[in-house]
Amino acid sequence: MSSVAKWPKILPPLTPDQRRISDDFMKHWHDRLPGAWYGIIESFNHKYPVKHSKPGFVSTLEIGAGLGEHIRYETLTPEQEKNYHALELRENMAAEIRKSFPRVNVIVGDCQQQMEFAEGSIDRVIAVHVLEHLPNLPGAIREAYRILNKERGQFLVVIPTEGSLAYSIARKISAEREYKKRFGGDYSWFYKREHINVPAEIYHELDPYFTVETKSAFPFPFFPFLFCNLVLGLSLKPRPKPLV
Repeated sequence: MSSVAKWPKILPPLTPDQRRISDDFMKHWHDRLPGAWYGIIESFNHKYPVKHSKPGFVSTLEIGAGLGEHIRYETLTPEQEKNYHALELRENMAAEIRKSFPRVNVIVGDCQQQMEFAEGSIDRVIAVHVLEHLPNLPGAIREAYRILNKERGQFLVVIPTEGSLAYSIARKISAEREYKKRFGGDYSWFYKREHINVPAEIYHELDPYFTVETKSAFPFPFFPFLFCNLVLGLSLKPRPKPLV
């Protein structure tokens, strides 16, 4: 199946100052998200995977775990907590997860690379606002498919409606405003290298490996159009065999 994009996408290199700003702002933004009106969106972001998780799961891999915000929404048994793996790319954010959730397994790593999980060994993979960031999106999807149990596994995904009118306006009054308060200057270099995949590209890469079990949107779940919504939630089932 041909792709709608060339993978991996090549991003311009960061200067040392841009790297410092990027790491600092990502942590700052994750700290800010639960507060103010952003908290309404965060509630959807994290309740969607919890609400649509099948009962009886044991093992979870959360990719792009941030500061561990999602874990606060879970009600985990001791066995589920012991088998919860939080993968985060940035060490400064992974350190915060370790402090807040000492019983879960925190891994610093890249979900676009092969991970040290056996094939079919994971019941749930959770990706809350992650897939839009990945230059090698197909690699991450293939790896999620590889490690998921093909009978009971779920890929629980939340993505922004990047490129839509609603999302563009919301960013102006939320993340961009926070960035300019903290650093001043131009914000576009940051978000243009962060939200590099739009929903159509993500759907296209998911389709050979997963079928959609449930789908919802926020704030208008009964009108799941991109232009008027901010985020989309997907519960995905692995295909018995990929269509590639």
